[in-house]
Amino acid sequence: MFNLAMSDPVELPFSGVLTATVFLPAVAALVIALLLKHRDHIRATALLIVVADLALAIYVMVRYDIAMGGYQLRDQLDWIPGDTLNATYHLGVDGLSAPLVLLTALIGLCAVLASWRVEHRMREYFVWLLVLQTAVMGVFTSLDFLLFFLFWELELLPMYLLISIWGTGRKEYSAMKFLMFTILGSAFMLVSIVAIFVAPGGTFDIAELSEAGVGHLDMAIPTALAFWFFLVAFAIKLPVWPVHTWLPDAHTDAPTAVSMILAGVLLKMGGYGFIRICVGLFPEQASYYAPVLVALAVMSVLYGAVVTMRQTDLKRLIAYSSVSHMGLVLLGVASVHVLKDGTLSSVGLTGASLQMFTHGTITGLLFLLVGLVYEKTHTRYIPDMGGLAARMPLLAGAFLLAGLASLGLPGLSGFVSELLVFLGAFKVFAWPTALAVIGILLAAGYILWMMERVFFGRPKPHLAEVQDADWVEAVPIALLAASILVIGIYPKLLTDLFEVGVQPIIALVGAQA
Repeated sequence: MFNLAMSDPVELPFSGVLTATVFLPAVAALVIALLLKHRDHIRATALLIVVADLALAIYVMVRYDIAMGGYQLRDQLDWIPGDTLNATYHLGVDGLSAPLVLLTALIGLCAVLASWRVEHRMREYFVWLLVLQTAVMGVFTSLDFLLFFLFWELELLPMYLLISIWGTGRKEYSAMKFLMFTILGSAFMLVSIVAIFVAPGGTFDIAELSEAGVGHLDMAIPTALAFWFFLVAFAIKLPVWPVHTWLPDAHTDAPTAVSMILAGVLLKMGGYGFIRICVGLFPEQASYYAPVLVALAVMSVLYGAVVTMRQTDLKRLIAYSSVSHMGLVLLGVASVHVLKDGTLSSVGLTGASLQMFTHGTITGLLFLLVGLVYEKTHTRYIPDMGGLAARMPLLAGAFLLAGLASLGLPGLSGFVSELLVFLGAFKVFAWPTALAVIGILLAAGYILWMMERVFFGRPKPHLAEVQDADWVEAVPIALLAASILVIGIYPKLLTDLFEVGVQPIIALVGAQA
């Protein structure tokens, strides 16, 4: 059994940067819960902390040495030493996880600003919002399986409470549905984690396992079964058809900021798990079962797009579009299939990684805008809206920018990620990839149809007095819009990082072929 508790003490690395980045929101949540009572103080503290966390995330990105690659900025301590459990507190980032840490911090800041006017049980609301940010940060930085699983589960409680208490509509039903689906996936994941650890030579250390995969371990369950157990957990979170049904309900009934976090970063936990664990630890199985993955990906893309075109609720429309666009992440993951001639490329996996980041900012902005439109018009029913561009030009312009990015307009971030996914997948699965492109054509249809009906149709008399966004609402809009433009114009800011992150995974897949 792998054991860090040796007779001679080993000096473990500890930079402290990632620990601060992960736990700063949780510490702030504790301070708010125990010490703060005044509403203005609660808001100001939450805002100050998420701004500081974003600064730390930017520092992590700047400090990461692309030339060196691998896991960097590690924080490692003996946590539960000994032969029985032997778990370590182990954080680290590589080219795959560092941008997702930045994405989490950016969406977290925008979510706090989007929550500025929350009045009902405000202290509890910001406590759970900050705890949620810590949980997601922990998932993206954990290099110990036990720690990874604890952060994965920690996310459930704040999400359940944020939807069930501060949501609308069938909020209790939607919160419980989200909880049950995710717990089901977690049960499958836990079986595989335990199987890896108890196998001779097994360990919780993800960094060590990623050096050679887990194919050499003599696990109590078949390696392929362990792969599929992980895959089910990550497919639910992504989500992949047919285990996607919790997502539209959760999005529809969640408060605006929670929908932003759900679409912006929580779904990316599933994509991250696919790349880091399903491909990174099971390279042979990932390549072998890639045809199954590409079939699920194409089904998710097309199903999500077709169902989106049938929606009349503005928020539900954006929710179903997420099912379609996250299907592209799985399509990029499926491109790791090694053909008989040895064809293998990192382009598709890089595209899948970039798609997670760009979808997070685009859909996060869309859900922010839907929430603001609903707050000002008191409706999300598309036939009841029309001509809003004249009354709210800032919201209309931002909606158009996010919508065009979502459908893949060149010059915006969505185009770059989708192009890389299609380039990588087409070399391996030509016809399925061609079918998936239809989803982009349908996206153009439902985005433009929605824009015409909501913002550029005939003005409705009952909406004559609606107001545009104020400065508090304009700040998160500007931040997310800027990220869409900057990455669209200069994608190299992220593509080089993601390329460095996925290259070792691709090399491992090639070695197992």
